[in-house]
Amino acid sequence: MKDSTHDASSRAVSNLDLETPEKPYLDSNELIINMGPQHPATHGVLRVILKLDGEKVLGTECVIGYLHRGVEKIAENRTYTMFNPYVDRMDYVAAVSNGLGYCEAVEKLMNVEAPARAKYIRVILTELNRIASHQLWLGTHALDIGAMTPLFYTFRDREEILKIFEKYCGARLTTHAFRIGGCQYETYASFEKEVKNFLTFVAPKIDEYEELLTTNRIWIERTRNVGVISAADAIALGVTGPVLRASGVKWDLRKAQPYAAYSEFDFDIPTGTNGDTYDRYLVRMAEMRQSLRIIEQAVNRIPEGPIMAKVPKIIKPPVGEIYHSIEAPKGELGYFIVSDGSTQPYRLRVRPPSFVNLQALDIMVRGLLVADVVAVIGTIDIVLGEVERAASSGRWSMCSSFLRACQWR
Repeated sequence: MKDSTHDASSRAVSNLDLETPEKPYLDSNELIINMGPQHPATHGVLRVILKLDGEKVLGTECVIGYLHRGVEKIAENRTYTMFNPYVDRMDYVAAVSNGLGYCEAVEKLMNVEAPARAKYIRVILTELNRIASHQLWLGTHALDIGAMTPLFYTFRDREEILKIFEKYCGARLTTHAFRIGGCQYETYASFEKEVKNFLTFVAPKIDEYEELLTTNRIWIERTRNVGVISAADAIALGVTGPVLRASGVKWDLRKAQPYAAYSEFDFDIPTGTNGDTYDRYLVRMAEMRQSLRIIEQAVNRIPEGPIMAKVPKIIKPPVGEIYHSIEAPKGELGYFIVSDGSTQPYRLRVRPPSFVNLQALDIMVRGLLVADVVAVIGTIDIVLGEVERAASSGRWSMCSSFLRACQWR
């Protein structure tokens, strides 16, 4: 018995691989780091878990939930009119577009059509907001990459749009400019003149932006062939807006499914070919010029008449459901509303472009360097207030992301 026990213990010792390091993962070049949520380049409280091999990105995981406010659940406890200001707080950079999408969705549910003059006012303000959103994107995106001058130029010029908003409705950012059935406010006396003056003012400014960046060697090196996403991948992920169009897909809801008064205006849909950061920049620059075309046509042809349809003070849409989407500056912004015939939505679901487009980050950054991740996040153009719009808690997302991060090891 003693001999057999000794032989067994000897075999156990001999089977050990004494040359194996105690912690073999220390010899690996793979590293998992957190980018954010306290990081200026994430444009909000976004946490990105990066899996790296040296400085090369092998994979990413986005963690959201830090700015969760349960907007969709709030809608179930507010009347249709009371919830209107809340939508401005999602993409607060493009609050006018948020309000337009929501008001038109409720109008569609009620089978109400806004007057022609209200539609034109909506188009003018929405396109001004599109320019302001793209200007803010350009300034911050350029700053992320290392170009500081465009930030000052774009903020200077964006101020002129905010002045028009303030004179029209009293607010600069979260405007709450529209109402269910039309517009709350008639245009002020010098509205059309000031809008035309702005068109004359900003057109050469856009040329200035391009002179600084379009042929800049450093800008080209940091953006061309960086963050590439193919048209097939973009469509599969549900990506919309400038990110989709930069991949060569000519899809814009203002043309494909016209709303408001867009069917009455002549404008083009800019597209790219490579689907990279540089093409997304070019598409947004071209979109600003197309917005100027739309605004000019709308101001010159704005009809006379009422600005509000006949809508009851207490709004109670019939039982039913509706999905309505518009082309916001960042992509397709959709509202799905279920009505039970009461004064409050039974269910409201928002389809925000920032939330959907953010899913493309992993494909776009694989194989790039860490420094390029900053450029790619900026080129998607996200606002975390819009990403965090859902009623479901972000805790599950964070926990699952943490577990998947651990599995990478």
